[in-house]
Amino acid sequence: MYTPAEAAAMLQVRESWLRKKASARAIPCTFVGKHLRFSDQDIAGIIAAGAKQPVVRSQRARR
Repeated sequence: MYTPAEAAAMLQVRESWLRKKASARAIPCTFVGKHLRFSDQDIAGIIAAGAKQPVVRSQRARR
């Protein structure tokens, strides 16, 4: 289990952003009592949610 500071460093985001998203339940997180923590699965879920599919542009036939 990672603290918000540790998770933010791993994800290369601000700790305040991570806490805000977690409190809004917008990202996976775990509360141990009143303490916010992030499991390996939570980190993987955050990364997967942020992953974007590559943009593929169709090629037009030239005339």
